[in-house]
Amino acid sequence: MSSGQKTVTVFLTLIGGLLLVILGLYESWPLWAWAAAAVSLLTAPVLAIRFADGREEPFPAEFMPDLPVPPVERRELRISDVALPSAADDYDFLFSATVRWCPVSAPAGSPPVNASGLAVDALLARARAVTALRSPTRSSLVQHELNGVLGTMQEDSSGRVQAMALEVSLALSDRDQERLAALASVRKDEAVWEHERKFEQSRRTYLGEDVLRDTGSAVVWWLHRNDDRVDRTVKDIGLLAQLTSAANNQDVDEKFRHLVERPPEEGPGIPPIGTPAPPTGPGGAPGTAPGEAAPPTSPAGAGLGDAFAQLVHAAGLGPEDPVVSLLAGQVAGTLRYLDGDPAAEIHTRFGSSPGRPSPHVNGAGPAGPPPPAESVPF
Repeated sequence: MSSGQKTVTVFLTLIGGLLLVILGLYESWPLWAWAAAAVSLLTAPVLAIRFADGREEPFPAEFMPDLPVPPVERRELRISDVALPSAADDYDFLFSATVRWCPVSAPAGSPPVNASGLAVDALLARARAVTALRSPTRSSLVQHELNGVLGTMQEDSSGRVQAMALEVSLALSDRDQERLAALASVRKDEAVWEHERKFEQSRRTYLGEDVLRDTGSAVVWWLHRNDDRVDRTVKDIGLLAQLTSAANNQDVDEKFRHLVERPPEEGPGIPPIGTPAPPTGPGGAPGTAPGEAAPPTSPAGAGLGDAFAQLVHAAGLGPEDPVVSLLAGQVAGTLRYLDGDPAAEIHTRFGSSPGRPSPHVNGAGPAGPPPPAESVPF
């Protein structure tokens, strides 16, 4: 009799004894009934044990050896940083996940397989079909998509395992992330530049082909821009005519030419003081003496002598006027204290010379420093 059978026998004996006690108390049994119930209660389990011991075991213990418990197959595997293609060439996603699988019953005679390898290959094929169509700049969005696509147990192509993925992670390498950020910045700058270029081109087209097409269009546009101020627009017609002709590479129209302001004409050059006066012909007309060539004229320079000559001419003084020598002496005396004697040219060209009287002011001596030994004639 096994230990399980003995436990059941003891349990039934206790239950039967409790039932007999309850029944005896309820029926108020006499003493002899209690004794009979006790004897029957003790005899029943003994007979049951002896009957069970007399039966033979269907499977003797020598035919049931203790076999070792087979090891439990591990059905999870972590994979990390597996490169998967993206929609952009040379930019791969780095895929990480926990692969979980379970074997599928195989028909008799099927060869043994590496279930974990089949499961990982099936998961990577499913993930690659998704990432190959996605942009590498959307790695976080594609990661959540893969969590949904790979979150269902599906059989592999051989039909030997079912696999799914947990804790999916998808990212790009740091260098690729920097390159994509730089390319995105350049594309944005290029788009802004292209927009600005088209805007500028549109403005030039508007001004050249519409506003400045002719003077009338320019006048109407200018009248609108000046809040319908007719007086100001009328004053600017000449300027608008010039602008229109310049924009179209044409001369100003004849009917607007009288409105165009002309620059003042330059008069003849004023010869500097000290240049011999050209001889005059009959009637005071400029000319040359008979048999003499016209004297060359010296162009106006930028020195102090030329500037002083312009001052004398503007004051209306003649070349032989004694006041010129007086002024030259005073200016040279004033400037002689500067480094380099910048008034030397004035004193040399306009100082007193033989044949030119030295002026006196109120009986005083000649004003200014004495002339040099040699003096250039005026």
